[in-house]
Amino acid sequence: MSQAAPGFDTTPQLRLAFYGDDFTGSTDTLATLSEAGLRAMLFLRVPTAEQLQFAGPLDALGIAGAARSMAPDAMRAELEPVGRFFASLRVPILQYKTCSTFDSAPHVGSIGVAVDVLRRVAPSPLVAIVGGQPNLGRYCVFANLFAAVSSGGSVVRIDRHPTMRAHPVTPMHEADLRVHLAAQGLERVANIDATTYELADAAQEAGLERAMFDSPDAVLFDVGRQADLAAIGRLLCRHARKSPLLMVGPSGATQALLEYWRQDGASMQLNSVTGRVARISPASGPVFVLAGSLSPTTARQVDAASAYVRNALDAQRVVAQDGAYVDAWIDHAATQLRAGKNVLAYTSHGGDAASAPPKVAHELPTQCGVLLARLMKQSPVRRVGIAGGDTSSHAVKALDIWALSYVGSLAPGVAMCRAHSHAPQLEGVEFMLKGGQMGPDDLFDRLLTGN
Repeated sequence: MSQAAPGFDTTPQLRLAFYGDDFTGSTDTLATLSEAGLRAMLFLRVPTAEQLQFAGPLDALGIAGAARSMAPDAMRAELEPVGRFFASLRVPILQYKTCSTFDSAPHVGSIGVAVDVLRRVAPSPLVAIVGGQPNLGRYCVFANLFAAVSSGGSVVRIDRHPTMRAHPVTPMHEADLRVHLAAQGLERVANIDATTYELADAAQEAGLERAMFDSPDAVLFDVGRQADLAAIGRLLCRHARKSPLLMVGPSGATQALLEYWRQDGASMQLNSVTGRVARISPASGPVFVLAGSLSPTTARQVDAASAYVRNALDAQRVVAQDGAYVDAWIDHAATQLRAGKNVLAYTSHGGDAASAPPKVAHELPTQCGVLLARLMKQSPVRRVGIAGGDTSSHAVKALDIWALSYVGSLAPGVAMCRAHSHAPQLEGVEFMLKGGQMGPDDLFDRLLTGN
């Protein structure tokens, strides 16, 4: 894989480099940075010299991956070249972007493995884990993670969340992130609890120094409310001035940096806290949606979609690579798209994550990616929606796309991005990528009409 281009000026302006463990979370971080006014681009692998030159000067650079669905050995193979590339950029802050629900396990998507790899290839004396993202209803209080059941819904402990406790691959059975991460190899995680942010700046910094004194594997920062992010950002940015920082967490961690950079004001001018949400125009042609997520939220969105023809996908036959079934399904969907119809494909488990056999849940995202790549060759479309974190990652990786740039957001955590590709039928295609739990019930209709 190529390292940074000799002519790519990364030093004085590049402030943040991040790897996203799935594509939906990566696009959320891209949206967070772009709406703040930063120049950012999301690559789908370590970029070549030519791709970096095309991107031009950047404030933030991301690489979207699929580590959240990988076994430890595969994660190491994925992350080691990424870490070496990031180290060559000499960026002060490196982020391993996780899902806001921290769903992971020792055998798949291990955050501990990611920290071990990145800390070795891009040494950092502090691994800072930011434990929440309030704008998505994710909160960490005294190291325990809480999440809203749906957009604007009641907030429950993550191990009692109806979707996350029954996740088909990485069910969350522990709310204390220290215990959860210890099982993944981060056995000594110190906690900066939310009461610390009420202290004077000097006392906050002393608290961080005490937490780091015993050289723990990581320091976990509580996030109980939106206002906590500014204090966290101040602590992390001041530390990054002294030595490189490895930051772990969702886009809430990125928001913490932005809050401090806004208040600092001396080095850059950023948009307001709410940002400037770019206008998304109505679709100019038929839209295809692939709902590979098994979450109840996505099931409601499928039911509410009023402007699509619905085509059920038999998940077990797709995973079994039933050639006759898949061929006939693709031919049927392509015919509908060429006729100008919007097509919504959905898996046939009715949104009940617990009902999916483990093999189906694990292998479905990859096979959905193969299906999407074949369909887009038969019937090119200019706007595509993909529901499901793992489905989004594998589906986009199956396409000949090398980067994504930000277009706008349809809802919190739901970004629209423009594809960059050497293939004419893919260049400029707009992709909406969303996690299973993200977005309002009418999201797929919004994908048609814009915001």
